[in-house]
Parts: sequence; C-alpha cells; structure tokens
Amino acid sequence: MAGAERRRARGGGGAARRAARSAVSFETAKYIERNIPNFEVLNEEALEIIEYNAETVLEEIGVNFVENPAALERWREAGADIDGERVRIPRGLARKLCSTAPSTFTQHARNPERSVVVGGRNLVLAPVYGPPFVRDNAGGRRYATMEDFRKFVKLGYMSKWLHHSGGTVCEPTDLPVNKRHLDMLHAHMTLSDKPFMGSVTEPSRAQDSVEMCEILFGKDFVQENTVMTSLININSPMTFDDVMMGALEVYAKNNQACIISPFIVGGAMAPVSVAGTLTQVLAEVLAGIAYSQLIRPGAPVIMGAFVTSIDMNSGAPTFGTPEASHITYGAGQLARRLGLPYRSAGSFCGSKLPDAQAAYETANSLNMGLLSGVNFMLHSCGWLEGGLVSSFEKFVMDADQLGTLHHLAQGVSVDENAQALDAIREVGPGGHYLGCAHTQENFKSAFWKSDLLDYKPYETWEDEGARDTQVLAALRVEKMLADYQQPAIDPSVNEALSDYMSRKKAEVPDSFM
Repeated sequence: MAGAERRRARGGGGAARRAARSAVSFETAKYIERNIPNFEVLNEEALEIIEYNAETVLEEIGVNFVENPAALERWREAGADIDGERVRIPRGLARKLCSTAPSTFTQHARNPERSVVVGGRNLVLAPVYGPPFVRDNAGGRRYATMEDFRKFVKLGYMSKWLHHSGGTVCEPTDLPVNKRHLDMLHAHMTLSDKPFMGSVTEPSRAQDSVEMCEILFGKDFVQENTVMTSLININSPMTFDDVMMGALEVYAKNNQACIISPFIVGGAMAPVSVAGTLTQVLAEVLAGIAYSQLIRPGAPVIMGAFVTSIDMNSGAPTFGTPEASHITYGAGQLARRLGLPYRSAGSFCGSKLPDAQAAYETANSLNMGLLSGVNFMLHSCGWLEGGLVSSFEKFVMDADQLGTLHHLAQGVSVDENAQALDAIREVGPGGHYLGCAHTQENFKSAFWKSDLLDYKPYETWEDEGARDTQVLAALRVEKMLADYQQPAIDPSVNEALSDYMSRKKAEVPDSFM
C-alpha cells in the first residue's frame, strides 16, 4: 500500500510514463455544465405540502431498518423512536442530519483529466446498470458473460459523450456470485481510466471495492477523496435492508459516495398520484441520507429517484411517460431545496429491441433528465427491455445521442459572433448564407452532428445496402472494439490488483447463489 501511495505522489513510474506515450487516447467530453434553466413543475405551495407530508410520514408512520440492530441503535442515540424494526423520526431531525452532506463533490478518476464534479449545475452521464441479459444483432438475447462486461467497459471508455464507466453494466452470470465483483472492478480499473462504481451486493464486497481502490489510488488518497460512487437502493415502500445499508455503511465510513435511491414503480411501490409518490420518495431519501450522515457526517451522497409507472393491465413497468416526467421534475426541485446532488432519468424504454418504441421512450427520458436538473444520470446508454437487457447496439445509439444533451445544455449565445449581423448585411435580401464569411468561419462548429445516424442521399444510402440504424450501430460496435487500445496503467499497480483478486478468490469456495 505504501508503495502505491508513493507512486501516486510521484505521478506514476517510468514504465507507466512510457506506456502513456505509446497509448492511443480517445476524446472524452467534459461533464455537462448547464447554461439553460431547469424546468420546474411544482409551485411553492405544492413543494411545501410535499415536504410537510414527507416529515409526517417519517414521524407518524416511520420506516423499517430490517435485520440491522446497529442501525436501530444509531437512530435511537440520534433521537428517533424505535419500535421493533420501525424507526420513527421526529419532525426536522432527518433534514437536520442531511444538512452535513456536501452539495457538490469530485469523484476522482485514475486519469485526473477525467475526474467529474457531481452537483451544482453539472450533469455526469454513466451507462446502464444491472441487466442479467445482453442483446446484439448477431447473437440475440442471452445471459451476460464477463466477456460481454469487458466489451461494454471498452465501449464506455471510447464513447466521447460518456463521462463515467459505471458499475454493473451487465451481470456476468458465468462467474460465481461471490467473486464476480472482483473481475468487474478490475475491468473498470484497467480497461478504462474514467470514474467507476463499487459493488453493493454484500457489505464485504463493498469493503473489497474500497481495498482495491486503495491499491489503485493509495490508501491515504482514498480516505481523503472520493474515488467511487455506488448505488444504494431503498426497498420501497420505506424499507432499508441490511445488505444495502451494510454496503452504505462501508462506503460512508470510507468517504465514498452513495446514490441513495428509492426504487419506485408507481401503483406498485408507491401511490398512483404524482404528489403521493413524491411524498414517499422524499421521506425515503431523507431517512437514507440522514443515516449516511450518522455513519460519517460529510460523507458524499446523491439523492436518487428511480421512478416509472405501471401498466395496470399487464403489471409491466412503463417508461418515457408524462407521469414519470412530472415526478422526475418535482424530485429535482426537492433535491435542490435540500442542497443535494440529484440522480434520475436515463435511456429508459420498455421495448424488446432498439426500435422506434425504444427511441421515443428513450428520447423522452433523456430530455427529461437534462431539464429536471439531474446531476448524475445512471442508465444513460444501453438500457433495453425495462432494464433486463444491456444492448450493444442501443449502447452506441444512446451514447451518440448524449451529444445532443451536451449541445442543448450550452444554451444560446448572444455574443457578437452569434448575433451574425455582419452575415446578414453581407447576404442581404434574396441571397444565401452558404458562402458568406460568417458561415465559412463557423460551419465546423455551428451544428451538432451525429457520428452514427445516416444523412446521405437516398441513392447513396441504397447503394450502401439500405442499412437501418441497428445495422449501423452493430458496425460501429465492431469498429470501436477493433480500434480499442487499453489506457496506460502502472504495471506494478496492475500486478498488485491481480494478486489481490487471486488471494480473495482463493479464500472462499465458489458460490452461484
């Protein structure tokens, strides 16, 4: 560990510097800094009603912290009323505890140029998280493998508009449940140099994540800085289980960030009304974030809101709906009033294929996220079939469209060049702007252009095989993986990570449960 700390202090060893000089660097856009206003759907009266009702829920109904006696004792000492596993939180206590959480924080990447600032008017984009299945044009729908996982990490590393490597970009079912987190973390740490997420499936796996980061960054650096963001889901309605809270305890203790997020399917895990759902969401995040601050005041957190509705005929979740937008906009307003970073939205869709349904629902969901003030957007590319599938083609389709969010967020410039009066004078009535000086000076940067979609004339498109977007996306996946080159890493750090993985895997037998 001491050697790793010294290496970081010196800026890397000679071997790492030689590797860096020979490596191919792929351009990554900086995280989005919004220059456009947030869309606010709730007026002051509505916000005050929801905030009051959420405090009423905490005080009168309470939340459950299950199979976690230490958490109950922490709450008791903080002044909550404990009845079995039910925690009732006096009005104002949770909000007071939340006040120590930072409004912004930096998540450091091993490549400092790719570190991100979470909070404020920033938006950090991260890929899909959690699907057990993958899909591509060649192989169809199948269970995910570790090789699939590595391919997604490589695609994420090479995607210009994606700022974050994510976490469980798919669930590699060919590896033991109790050991696969080691391989996933190693892939994020070595195949990419963007920020990444830690494991939350068991508290000991969260601890493994911290220890691997101590090898990568140095122990002191990890304790003093945030190098991981991890997803802590609340079992809505209003239940905090020992596995998620155990992982939260590990990360908060070690100064690592957690997204504390209700998992809401309206009509199933929350009321069917927007105001009722927002009340429950706020009550749950107040309790979860307050608990993180009981572990370590000042531990970085992100207020999460994963919200969708339900088809009342089939029971299937639905995405890209107006109700989900209302809740996402409203939750953004509540997060800003708490002074906390906000996570929501993504490339959500219920479609089985990257087709028109997927495109409509995804476009609604992505734009909703931009306008609602989201600071950390998990699932921003690759999501398919209600989150059951990570799609290779949809990953690159979505990642391409994230460029539109960057350009929309820039807002409208009114500087002298943007006013274009010289161009209007030059062209005058009845002319055209194709050859004027202003166009010649600005045409390269004037309009955002997709790197994937087809803008060619019909005849050219037909001659090239009349390829639709899925075919173009499949070809792009193939080319990106063929062009991939691993970012440089200090060989001694890489060796230490491999040694750690081998030792941890040898300590326990494989388990697929």
